[in-house]
Amino acid sequence: MTTEGLLALLQLADGLFPAGGFAHSFGLETYVQTGVVRDRAGLEALLRAQLIGSAGPTDAVAAACASRFAGQGDLAGWLDLDARLDAARWVPEFRLASLQMGRQTLRVALATRTAPFLSALARAIDCPSPPDEDGAAGHHATVFGSVLGCREVGAEMAAAAYLHSAAVLVVNAALRLLPLGQVDGQVVLVSVQPLIGRLAARAARSSVDDLWSFTPGLEIAGLRHADLDGRLFRS
Repeated sequence: MTTEGLLALLQLADGLFPAGGFAHSFGLETYVQTGVVRDRAGLEALLRAQLIGSAGPTDAVAAACASRFAGQGDLAGWLDLDARLDAARWVPEFRLASLQMGRQTLRVALATRTAPFLSALARAIDCPSPPDEDGAAGHHATVFGSVLGCREVGAEMAAAAYLHSAAVLVVNAALRLLPLGQVDGQVVLVSVQPLIGRLAARAARSSVDDLWSFTPGLEIAGLRHADLDGRLFRS
């Protein structure tokens, strides 16, 4: 990886990148309010379940494939990948979060760097129109991988960066929902790094036909989130 590619990866995976993820807990808020997740151990267990059952085999694979499609200039391949990911996002709050973060990531990328492939994605998605209008969906993982692919970041590194950013979002949400400190958050992130490495390596060897997910508990938590008495997050 070039230094420029590394810097692009660090920028995109930074928890401060303005993709809008800070507004989402991705089901964690439901688990906290129902008492299922109460401490650092519970947070780590939930994060591992999310990485193993959803983010790893679905989003990381999508990010890895998208980085390759971007590097090859394969718009048709990217559109097919994004449509498959859209079909897998059936929980309304999770789907909307992914669409909003994908579009915002693309807006920022286009505002900071000229890339013909990203411009083609914007036209296909009809960005910055609201989600669910005509055009491609534009999910966060596929846009994330494409931005890095345009900066010559390889599939495995793109997948690892996506998984790290996803883990950071969950941990940051937990710090606002639970009596945990910053050190606790870092301990959890370090604990899942070997798992992220394995999932990223597997994602880099995968194709669009290898997308899958199985996290019924998280999906039910996502559906129940809309009915919570009080909510800090949008998902």
